[in-house]
Amino acid sequence: MKKLILGTTSYRDRMLSLELDLFERGHDVRMPFFDDCEHDALSLCEKNRALIEWADEIHIFWDNRSVGFIIDMGMIFMARKPIVIEHIEHKTLEQVIRGYAKQVTLTPV
Repeated sequence: MKKLILGTTSYRDRMLSLELDLFERGHDVRMPFFDDCEHDALSLCEKNRALIEWADEIHIFWDNRSVGFIIDMGMIFMARKPIVIEHIEHKTLEQVIRGYAKQVTLTPV
């Protein structure tokens, strides 16, 4: 089966480990360039689009912050490709803001 691993750079080691595991189980596995490579943002999106079209299944790792991954997820959705959620970070900026708002109250003057 053709499998694509998509995710954010912060999970690079986990993604590489999964890549090896899937390859050893006989799958054709691909991973895109990471954001820190020499390619521009449009080239990364075009590369990921081609990989999404190629894949039978997509394994995802997301830190809940990467805008690039949101674009990838839109392309996955549009292509109607099945996903396997390997990891999604539960800590988000929204949670931080809401928690802070509950913690901090105005002191009357």
